[in-house]
Amino acid sequence: MTISRANLRVCFVVAISLLPLAAKAQGTATQSTTVDNSQVRPPITKADLQIVKRAREIVDSPSKWNRADNRECPAGAKTFSLYCALQMATIEVRGKTDHRGAALQEARFVIDEISADRNYQHRLMNYNNDPTTTFADIQEVFRITESLIALRLKANTSKQ
Repeated sequence: MTISRANLRVCFVVAISLLPLAAKAQGTATQSTTVDNSQVRPPITKADLQIVKRAREIVDSPSKWNRADNRECPAGAKTFSLYCALQMATIEVRGKTDHRGAALQEARFVIDEISADRNYQHRLMNYNNDPTTTFADIQEVFRITESLIALRLKANTSKQ
């Protein structure tokens, strides 16, 4: 599955148009993401940007990508799914896992946009395991997520 420039432009237009709503939602979101709400949009921080950048580094080659995700991320793994790369990066940056943290949630929302015709029960796992998903697609999810987080951080900074 490749993402065309036209589709990428649509994603960015949608993202930019949603920035005011996302900023408003950030103001009303609680810090706790303990409730397992798959649509929660926690406030983003610079750490979330670091998490996505680090996750992309963790899976920086096809040989490091685990195509068979089961949402279990064992210590000492040599290959990483999209989900496990984000979880590992979250642990490295924040010191603990956060299943509904902003970085993982933003990646889920990116997958919602680029695979709107599919109804994944577990977005990160099912997108990762989809036979049509390529390594380039995984890297594109990281890249788009990183760009969106950076845009949201910039929007939040300009409001202060």
